[in-house]
Amino acid sequence: MNLQYLQSFYITVKCNSISKAAKNLHLTQPGLSMQLQNLEKELGASLLKRSNKGVELTEEGKVVFDYADTLLSIQGNIQRDLKNLQQDQPKLMIGSCKSVGEYALPCSIYTFKKLHKEVDINIEVHSSAGVIENLRNHTINIGIIQHDSNAKDIVTQTIISDELLLVGNCTDSPKLISMEELKKIPLILREKNSGTRYLIEKALQEKGVYIEDLNVIYDLNSPEAIKSSILSGKGYSFLPKLIIQQELKENLIHTVTVDTLKIPFEYYIASREKYTFTHYEQMFVDFIISSKRGFC
Repeated sequence: MNLQYLQSFYITVKCNSISKAAKNLHLTQPGLSMQLQNLEKELGASLLKRSNKGVELTEEGKVVFDYADTLLSIQGNIQRDLKNLQQDQPKLMIGSCKSVGEYALPCSIYTFKKLHKEVDINIEVHSSAGVIENLRNHTINIGIIQHDSNAKDIVTQTIISDELLLVGNCTDSPKLISMEELKKIPLILREKNSGTRYLIEKALQEKGVYIEDLNVIYDLNSPEAIKSSILSGKGYSFLPKLIIQQELKENLIHTVTVDTLKIPFEYYIASREKYTFTHYEQMFVDFIISSKRGFC
């Protein structure tokens, strides 16, 4: 497949205009139209519907556009990684779930950087699902996620065990509640694609309880915002013990036991199946899974 034609198709869809895409690609409109026709001929499918309102994807076009997005992303990342290898300074492209990336990981990066000053480290913080997506898109090569995805194209190694704890403020929170009482208290949860949300839903379903049964007042995509809500008495939430150790120590929040409900989990290093870490990537992975990692 001609990647130049595929890129021209992709840019045309993004611009929703052949004239704008041609200008963006530094082509004439007839030249761009010829490339699009050649791509359709090569694939044996009609990809675009043209009108005075712009362009619209056919069903076949939607399939090709999704693959184009992935292929062009991979092409760009190949060029980036080759450029990095040709440069003197090695780079680490790391993606982390928020529980680790916003709290524990900075101390580890600081320690690793002291040992390897020559390494340029870039960290992106997302939900666990976002980290896995970025691994698949080749945007990052190392991921840190909150639960094992069990995806066939992603391999994992355990870093550390943790537990989700139900917590509330220290003013009026009970120490022990039943599952029925859990359904009534005001809950603040992480967003639907987060690892924390997945673990909560899984644990509750094993007890015959579903998210719809709970009194969820709102969702937040920031653990820090959830902690702030709890401290101000807005409600309760399930949070990883790793990120609330300081607040527990200072007696700002306290845990609420829910009958026999326990939500243990592990943090994992994740990577693409069959991907071979570079020398410095392997050094970082070995460091993170060791006791030297120094999580904050």
